Amino acid sequence: MAFDLEAFAETSEPVGWDDLDFDTFETQPLDENTLRSLRYMCDVEFHTSCYLRDMLVTPSHREEDAGDFMTVWNREEFWHGEALAAVLQRHGIVVDYDELKSKRVKLGWQQALSPLKQSVLSSLAGTDFVAVHMTWGAANELSAVAAYRRLAAMNDHPALTPLLKRIAQQETRHVAFYTTQARERLEGSEKARAVTRLALAKAWRPVGSGIMPETEIVHVMGHLFSGRREDLEGLDRRVQRLPGLQELTIFRTALTRMGIAI
Repeated sequence: MAFDLEAFAETSEPVGWDDLDFDTFETQPLDENTLRSLRYMCDVEFHTSCYLRDMLVTPSHREEDAGDFMTVWNREEFWHGEALAAVLQRHGIVVDYDELKSKRVKLGWQQALSPLKQSVLSSLAGTDFVAVHMTWGAANELSAVAAYRRLAAMNDHPALTPLLKRIAQQETRHVAFYTTQARERLEGSEKARAVTRLALAKAWRPVGSGIMPETEIVHVMGHLFSGRREDLEGLDRRVQRLPGLQELTIFRTALTRMGIAI
């Protein structure tokens, strides 16, 4: 089924929380592990603009649908960051987008060279890089949906749970776009299937890798998915349904390499 990009753009709106009683955070505050996970998620959502910058030097930016989607997608991810920051604010944790952005700049050569690295890699793959980008995006968004739903279920909080479910629901539209695009491009090119399979098998890691401290990645992934083998197998099956990616186990492999018991 084709993804309706026009409808996606027209119905895009901020995740609302005005109807949620955030005062319940005073009487039912979130535990330390949940707050730590929320801070991680918030930082990653706010980092999306940097990721978009990297994509603008690849063949993806010349694809009209991909370019249009990423514009709206970037805006929605920022809104997710704002919503999570509002929850953290209620717990005395201040997350300032401009401060986070300046920290990314201060990371130095690793961040400065990221667009160049993307450009070089995409040049080697040619137009098939778009298949890698779309499939990688699908994997990232699938994991994001799973993470938000899992954290919502772990807390059953009158304000947090519905907010996380709303964010997850919006993320499912991102999954739909990436998956539709990935399937179309993988079906049309044997080289795209080979390059994408190699890239995911060798390089995919949880969302936030490369921008967040390794200790935080391990903690949050362990907090959410330790002992959740069925959840991870379900995510892997979603990726395996794409052409040429049968038997890939990127989610289980990534967490196992991090020493997380699944």
